[in-house]
Amino acid sequence: MDFIAVIPARYASTRLPGKPLEDLHGKPMVVRVAERARRSGATAVVVATDDERIAHACAAHGVDCTLTRGDHATGTDRIAEVVTREGYADDTIVVNVQGDEPRIEPALIREVAGQLARHPVAAMATAAHPITDRDTFMNPNAVKVVVDASGCALYFSRAPIPFPRDAELARATALPAGMLALRHIGLYAYRAGFLKAYPQLAPCPLEAFEVLEQLRALWHGHRIAVAVVHYTPAPGIDTAEDLALARSSPFEP
Repeated sequence: MDFIAVIPARYASTRLPGKPLEDLHGKPMVVRVAERARRSGATAVVVATDDERIAHACAAHGVDCTLTRGDHATGTDRIAEVVTREGYADDTIVVNVQGDEPRIEPALIREVAGQLARHPVAAMATAAHPITDRDTFMNPNAVKVVVDASGCALYFSRAPIPFPRDAELARATALPAGMLALRHIGLYAYRAGFLKAYPQLAPCPLEAFEVLEQLRALWHGHRIAVAVVHYTPAPGIDTAEDLALARSSPFEP
């Protein structure tokens, strides 16, 4: 299976400006992400950035990088520019690997790409893992997803879904036996043809209320295949505290 990993990386992070260039055990964070993506078996790994400093750091470490416009609202928009400009064939599988996840499992990248390859009706693929505790299920910061019999997403929400109507969840410490509750993992694979059309998709009301960009694809009738894995991925780096913790922990390149 062939796929391309693209790493969107912008300098002006709100909570941690310059995040892609922060040192992590001797190399910039974005380079560490690219190294993990290479281990996934991707046929190509490309950093997409709007900043010359990030491009120079990538070049210094032998990582392919391409400059994009600076006005993109999301990483998906940035990747869409790359796909359109480079003229990727519509059936090319492109995985969006976040530039602030230097501990991402290479196997997870490959699994999401493979899930899209196995679902020809889907425009996108993503991942999820089972929820077993009530606190995570009720937490609005933990995004949930419900899937259909074919393994494609029915809906994503910050609300607890599927909600067990007859269970006394307020007093329970565990979820009802047999209930398939899934926590979404924010890793995406796309078909290049979908990415080329993505900038023309109008935002939808569900997306605005839930603040979940993937609902735009469902709203417009596109299928999202979901790979279910049985482990919790390592967290990304959003804040200075996260960075300090990552620097103080052993790191496997």
